[in-house]
Amino acid sequence: MNLNRRAFLKLSGVSAASAAVLLFAEEREALARDLKASRITRAREVPSVCPHCSVGCGLIGYVREGQLVQVEGNPDSPINEGSLCPKGAATMQFAYDGVGRPNPLRQLTAKIRRPGSDRWEEIGIDEALDRIAQRIKETRDAGFVEKNADGLVVNRAESIAHIGSACIDNEECYLITKLMRALGVVYLEHHARI
Repeated sequence: MNLNRRAFLKLSGVSAASAAVLLFAEEREALARDLKASRITRAREVPSVCPHCSVGCGLIGYVREGQLVQVEGNPDSPINEGSLCPKGAATMQFAYDGVGRPNPLRQLTAKIRRPGSDRWEEIGIDEALDRIAQRIKETRDAGFVEKNADGLVVNRAESIAHIGSACIDNEECYLITKLMRALGVVYLEHHARI
């Protein structure tokens, strides 16, 4: 093999660069494994379901000292077998911002703007639920149709309509439909899953 000085230096440079890339790639994978292992060390696994759509992919939330520290797909789920779509993989952002602080956009309280006021006030969840129930009853009673024009009993609440969300699953849809039917709501709709 006839190598001049220039070819020898080129070959040496390429070999050194290749070795560095391989070494760095191995270290990078090892660092990623170590980082993941340290992140979920002493964390409790909490199986859950992805909240983004009605598919219901299985999640595992890793909780340490009351804080969610990692979310990943549940490999035991027959639906997603451990994989997650980009929305599911970003589930951590529901709870925290990019650096581990509680997400400031997440609302944990109910707010009300009273009649005539130009300000929103925080109220307790129980008070909010009571007000919602009261308003539904008032609206239902005001628009309830017991008999139609022909005198047939129809028992309809025509002043209320309901549209389902793509984020709710079949069981939730079933329960909401039952609730709406019990109220006499006839205008029920559901938009297709995105």
